[in-house]
Amino acid sequence: MTAATAAGEVVWTPPADVLETTRVGEFVRWLAAHRGVSATDHEALWRWSVADLDGFWSAVWDFFEVTDHGERRAVLADRSMPGTSWFPGSRLNYAEQALRGAGVDAGTVAVHGRSQARPDRDLTWAELRAEVARARRVLVDLGVRAGDRVAGYLPNTPEALVAFLAAAGLGAVWTSCAIEFGARSVVDRFEQVEPVVLLVAGGYRYGTKDVDRGPEVAAVRAGLPSVRHVVDIAYGEWRVPDAASWPALLDAVSEPLPATVPVPFDHPLFVVFSSGTTGRPKAIVHGHGGIVLEHLKNHALSWDLGPGDVLLWYTTTAWMMWNALVSGLLVGSSVVTIDGDPAFPGLDWQWRLAEQTGATLMGASPGFVMACRAAGVDLQGLDLRLRTVGSAGAPLPPEGYAWIGDQLGSRVQLNVGSGGTDVCSGIVQNNPLLPVRAGMISGRALAVDAHAFDEDGHEVIGVPGELVITAPMPSMPVALWGDTDGSRLRETYFEPYPGIWRHGDWIVFEPDGSCVVTGRSDATLNRGGVRLGTAEFYRVVEELPEVADSLVVHLEDPSGGNGELLLFVVTRPGVELDEETDRTIRTALRTALSPRHVPDRVVAVPAVPRNLTGKKLELPVKRILQGVPPGDVVSRDALADPAALDPFVALAEARR
Repeated sequence: MTAATAAGEVVWTPPADVLETTRVGEFVRWLAAHRGVSATDHEALWRWSVADLDGFWSAVWDFFEVTDHGERRAVLADRSMPGTSWFPGSRLNYAEQALRGAGVDAGTVAVHGRSQARPDRDLTWAELRAEVARARRVLVDLGVRAGDRVAGYLPNTPEALVAFLAAAGLGAVWTSCAIEFGARSVVDRFEQVEPVVLLVAGGYRYGTKDVDRGPEVAAVRAGLPSVRHVVDIAYGEWRVPDAASWPALLDAVSEPLPATVPVPFDHPLFVVFSSGTTGRPKAIVHGHGGIVLEHLKNHALSWDLGPGDVLLWYTTTAWMMWNALVSGLLVGSSVVTIDGDPAFPGLDWQWRLAEQTGATLMGASPGFVMACRAAGVDLQGLDLRLRTVGSAGAPLPPEGYAWIGDQLGSRVQLNVGSGGTDVCSGIVQNNPLLPVRAGMISGRALAVDAHAFDEDGHEVIGVPGELVITAPMPSMPVALWGDTDGSRLRETYFEPYPGIWRHGDWIVFEPDGSCVVTGRSDATLNRGGVRLGTAEFYRVVEELPEVADSLVVHLEDPSGGNGELLLFVVTRPGVELDEETDRTIRTALRTALSPRHVPDRVVAVPAVPRNLTGKKLELPVKRILQGVPPGDVVSRDALADPAALDPFVALAEARR
């Protein structure tokens, strides 16, 4: 075990030559030479970036030499939120930017494909460009045009990345779900955007377990009448009947389409989905320009990535980290796609992949870091090129910071951040100019005017508040799909504080800008960095004939582990929660959602606590189980059935 490390203790400091050896240092020098901006530390750079949004984002565009096929009329034509208008008149394409590989030899590996279902598959930059050009022709021949939706029910493979870039190059809109998701979860998402082409895999391997997804693929096809073509990527040993073969279609192309279609700045690039806490998952639309600029800024200036680097971050295609992973290409970095069990055959597997692929930045979730620490994983014998370890998805305890330092030394920076699907990037995180403090996030991301507000809209320091953003970001959603009048977007992000983005996290900012995210201010569940909303649990569980009502809560582990997922059920008359019923519930959740979301315990209760309007009281129940006195979290006068809270109070007392 590592030595004790106090929260807030500085465990890494920027080297003396940071301005000469990092991408953010290069940017600082460029600003001084080309814009007359003098900002040699993070605080000065951040303050300028939020005070002069026009200057900062035009500098990002010019510094990274983004290709503009249009005639820009302004940088920020309207900064009101919502309704911000960025770069009117400009035209660009994400895929064009991603495939440039500026400063990288065409024979360098661009994509390292690693899987537990088949041999390694690598694509050089030249091969990637050629395959994407063929894939564009395939999609055009299938009838895909600008604005059409292309969906992937896929593992994280080079095929998924290629299909996404092909769709983007045509101005089509990409969306994806993880192959582990059950059919109900996939249809709930994809039916909102009505894809015309669906790419699928017939199965996958998770460690030593082969998983046939044939029935799920069939159910998804049946639930999506908009789909005109189903295309099987022919992954591993699994094949999908009555589907076109992606490899065969690519091989048959005689005239690839190398050119991309320039589109307006806010033209939809992809749709990512919220967790579905209060209903169907929100379909969040991100635009070409916003993602290009935000990910250029994030990946280079925060993550310190550029040509010659390799980005490895385990993710499924359902998480916004997959979109961020692909964007490593924007800054000329290579990326590693990983499919399978992240801890098979052991917890050191990902670290060995980092050694094998020459990764310079590796993503390691807090749960994974703490599991490695607890298991005594020893990295000393590995020949690692890592400069940065990124971590997100949950708070990382100080012991995790200490373990990374002990294993990897002072040369490697730990970059812990927090952001989200909604902005598809980090809001608070580190960069090479900031020290690392154990148990804390180092500061605000550049050009993100983030603060903590109390319920009256006043900024608070040193105490928890709502995480808000008081100035627009280019990667804020273009729209929510189907929200024609913008009412749902306003309700989701701007209702509590008009004109100010409310993110939905509780956060504590310290006077120096360092911070701690203490959790979601809604009821989103988070297991190992994979988030899923409670509404999806209920749609599965409450359709079972044995269950009348249910409530699910996740109790986080202070040590950074997966925590405890508790499912409370009200059984129907004549039904008991015996072993058979318990097994039925677990099987349904595993099948419809994913194995990660099978509860640790299923508990029978007489009733689910609800308020007078019928809303389930998930957060009050969670806080009671965490030891907060019931009277501090909910008034029994506000309950439809005050006695419904009693079993949870009794369980909390028994857990002490």
